[in-house]
Amino acid sequence: MTLSPRSLELFLAFARDAGNWSGTPCIGGNVGGSKEDRGNITQMKRAGLVKTLADEGQTWLIFTPAGKALAAEHGVEVES
Repeated sequence: MTLSPRSLELFLAFARDAGNWSGTPCIGGNVGGSKEDRGNITQMKRAGLVKTLADEGQTWLIFTPAGKALAAEHGVEVES
C-alpha cells in the first residue's frame, strides 16, 4: 500500500518525534491529533507501519518493523 503524501509527511513527523517519547509518540502530544489526521493514521495502520495503543486517555503510536524500516529509508531512526 502506498501512503498519500500527507500520510507520509505525518508518518515522518511522528518518526522524528518518537525520540521525545522513548520511541512511542503520543498522538496529539507534539504531532497530529486533528480530526483530519485520523484518516492518515488509519492509512498508516492499514499499511502495517504502525499500531496504536490507548491508555489513560492518551493514544500512543507504536512503530512496526516495517514502519521503522520506512522511517530509516527517509533517514529517520526510530528507537525501540
